[in-house]
Amino acid sequence: MSENRTKEQSTNRSLEHRLSEKSGQLLNQKVKRRSFLKGAVAAGAAAVAPMGTASAFSFESFFQKHYREMTPEDKKKVFARIQRELKKEYEIEVSISDPAPISGVKFVYALNLSKCNGSRKCVTACQQENNLPADMAYITVLEMPRGTMNVEKGNRYYKGESVPKEGNYYLPVQCNHCENSPCTKVCPIEATWKEKDGIVVVDYDWCIGCRYCMAACPYEARHFNFKKPKLDASTINTSQSYLSNRVRSKGVMEKCTFCLQRTREGSYPACLEACPTGARKFGNIYDPESEVSQILKQKSVFVLKEEINTVPQFFYYFD
Repeated sequence: MSENRTKEQSTNRSLEHRLSEKSGQLLNQKVKRRSFLKGAVAAGAAAVAPMGTASAFSFESFFQKHYREMTPEDKKKVFARIQRELKKEYEIEVSISDPAPISGVKFVYALNLSKCNGSRKCVTACQQENNLPADMAYITVLEMPRGTMNVEKGNRYYKGESVPKEGNYYLPVQCNHCENSPCTKVCPIEATWKEKDGIVVVDYDWCIGCRYCMAACPYEARHFNFKKPKLDASTINTSQSYLSNRVRSKGVMEKCTFCLQRTREGSYPACLEACPTGARKFGNIYDPESEVSQILKQKSVFVLKEEINTVPQFFYYFD
């Protein structure tokens, strides 16, 4: 018994050492996800094959090509797999779309803080549209004391039924889709990137859950699934997109995508449509006649944490 336990401990130490070496490579260089995972799984399989744990890996999803490398036929197969998985898990039929960036369009957001009443209707609409569990939200609304822009003084736990409260204003914060995005730069396997229409996206099938992007984001806009999301099958939005609102899994990062499943098809983001005061504005900054272009020309706009040079594409203003 003692000899067997010693051998098992030695095997486990060897496995930990090999996986640690592989993980350490991510700190120093960008690597291909498949190359990293093949090495990690190979090390795990070699060391733990007798215990039968290597089969826990889903090779079909882990080793698929990067989204930007996939052919239309590759995507068709991947989308079919996702549909099968969701039908098995939730007993629902879903459609998986892949709307491409629109040529000549760059999306930006503008928000009138004089009109936001702190109702958090934007938060609820976002959760419903993007298949978020009740304990996760892409939008955080801060109740701010008038006279300060210091977000550290904001209250994110205020009671929604008592708004708006005299002496305060309300500051919604979400992904800023930065031009100089620190989150995309730290991803060791390029599972997140900025597309030509200005939207920062995540490939959930490529994300390895290292959370480097979460640490790098100065706006707390990246969210990690520490556990399997709890979703009610009857309320799942079945119109899903590969890079946005499809159902995510445990162990991956996610964030606001400007509802690309809607905006690339000519509709507004769900949060904008739910806003009861018209505080939210969204559109193409390349169009000089668009509402957002006119706001940036005529209003004194500002961005959060301008001093860190992330160049946000989410603008705020007061009347």
